[in-house]
Amino acid sequence: MQEVTVGIAGAAGDGLDKSGDTLAKSCSRLGLHVYAYNCYQSIIRGGHIWLRVRIGENKVYSHGDNLNVLVALNQDSIERHAMEVEEGGAVLFNSDRLTCEPSQVKAGVQIVGLPMKKITEEVVKEHGALLPIMQNTVAMGAAAYFANVGLEEPSSVLADTFAHKGQKVIDLNVSLLKVGYEFAKANFKPVTKEWKFTHKKRCFLTGNEAIAIGAYAAGCKFYSAYPMTPASTILHWMANHANETGICVKQCEDELSVINMAIGAGIAGARSMCATAGGGFALMTEAVGMAGIMEVPVVCVEVQRGGPSTGLPTKTEQADLWQVYGASQGEFPRLIVAPRDIVDCFNTTVDVFNLADRYQLPVLLMSDLLLSEHPETVDPEVFNGNPVIDRGEIVSEWPESKGKFKRFKFTESGVSPRALPGTANTAFVSASDEQDEESILISDMFTSPATRRKIMDKRGRKIENLLKELPAPVLEGPADADLTLVCWGSTWGPVKEAAELLTAQGIKTNLLNIKYIAPFHAKEVEAILSKAKKKISVEVNYTSQMARFIKGETGISMDAHINRYDGEPMEPLYIVGHVKRILAGVALDYDVTEAEAKDMAYHYIRTHAQEKLRPTAATRESSNGHGEPTWNVELSERATGKLAARMKVGVSTGATYSFEKLAEEK
Repeated sequence: MQEVTVGIAGAAGDGLDKSGDTLAKSCSRLGLHVYAYNCYQSIIRGGHIWLRVRIGENKVYSHGDNLNVLVALNQDSIERHAMEVEEGGAVLFNSDRLTCEPSQVKAGVQIVGLPMKKITEEVVKEHGALLPIMQNTVAMGAAAYFANVGLEEPSSVLADTFAHKGQKVIDLNVSLLKVGYEFAKANFKPVTKEWKFTHKKRCFLTGNEAIAIGAYAAGCKFYSAYPMTPASTILHWMANHANETGICVKQCEDELSVINMAIGAGIAGARSMCATAGGGFALMTEAVGMAGIMEVPVVCVEVQRGGPSTGLPTKTEQADLWQVYGASQGEFPRLIVAPRDIVDCFNTTVDVFNLADRYQLPVLLMSDLLLSEHPETVDPEVFNGNPVIDRGEIVSEWPESKGKFKRFKFTESGVSPRALPGTANTAFVSASDEQDEESILISDMFTSPATRRKIMDKRGRKIENLLKELPAPVLEGPADADLTLVCWGSTWGPVKEAAELLTAQGIKTNLLNIKYIAPFHAKEVEAILSKAKKKISVEVNYTSQMARFIKGETGISMDAHINRYDGEPMEPLYIVGHVKRILAGVALDYDVTEAEAKDMAYHYIRTHAQEKLRPTAATRESSNGHGEPTWNVELSERATGKLAARMKVGVSTGATYSFEKLAEEK
């Protein structure tokens, strides 16, 4: 498959999002498939932002591992990412103020200095002085040439983007786009051959947007949230579209209010949803149990990020499984589900609203930063905008001839009649205490062990029946595979691509993706994994939480684990490399690599006001009294390339042992 990946790097406030959107939307309109991932920091200005846009003729399921074009908006970005560009690729930068040396790139990489002042002379004459951020548009014109996507669609996207600012602004930006494109065309070669454009229009949206749109399609009428990355963009979509959708949107003072308001709306009969990240969910857990004992339908979205505590607010992780699974004290029916991609985010959200109503229970929908925030192209026909809506056992009337209304009636299915407030003759109590069939509390004066046992049995039957309705996981890939990769949530995309790569390389591989966590298809999973020749779990966490969960439910252990817990997502070649290591019987090496030593040196430079330096080389040395081998990292002046300092980093621990500035020659 023909594909190309363009990376855009700079600081927060440099306009990377708009630049990336221009390229991504242009490719989408041409009928190409796009998957983007933005690695950003919890900062408004400064820091380092790294956006990758992967473009393919066929569907791509991750941001991949390759880099063909780098658009560097500052010197730091060149030094971080130029060496990642593959042979035949290109590094683009403003040569009026930045430099890229041949030693900073691989052989065969085109160094593309854009002389901004010179190539924009005519534009300045016509439109006046340019703002610094407008260098991005020139660079995106050059990137469009290297990606071989032409000028027509990028110009059209810019026209749409700046339509609200008038034709003069549109003309300015299109002119800048053209000069960048023409300069690159006159001096360099594209990094990819011509595409087969289908011009099929596709949606370009994130997982959070898919969840929000799915909630609207499912008839959600109340949404509450407190802004918390990476769940906030659900609130943004809901607030921006509240008038069109008729959804009541409430930004609350904290997550305690968020979930209690959502539960209250559920009691009142509105389909309700709330969302948060791991730290916010920690405040919601007692209320989750309250929804369980009250038998209230409510959907709660938990978007995982790096933890614990505040942790890494803008990085991805899959480490909240135990928190969500153990939410609240006691035992009660609830559905825990983890969609795998953007289409699944939409479909799952629609499904769980129906399941919440029919089984009268809370639903915990688990996502993570990668799935929730990355945008990709999706065929519009896969979305059903008019899904079937099933409100379950809601009674619209209750004549006195039917006797007393029993809100928690003991039924064979475990699901009791539900009446909305105001329905005649259906008065009942919604309490956080245990109750009998008529909603009379049995927690104090009217205690009844027998009633407690039977109402627990009743609620338990709901889970038994729910499990029968949920589709069990199935193997994807060759049934006679030599290797089975086990994953959940957003890791499905890179695992799918890794499995295809391994199979193509002679290691026949399939995968098992776990979507429904509670209730769990223990028998079906046990039957599949007991026949697998070799089982490896793939998770973005430190302790292989899903593998441990599967062992607890089935007794089956994985043969090995592939984990990532540095805040970044799984990538196909990362998985492939570790699979080959495991199959070769090589133990995992936890030592700091040369690249990691340089990264730690960069961190030290940035945090200790040594921005004029950059790491240029690293040599592994004996312990030198530190109790472990060390990396001796050489730091050179950015301006002159002259060696200026050295620092030592522990190979085993990663400790910084010394930073020494060299004496200046006289």
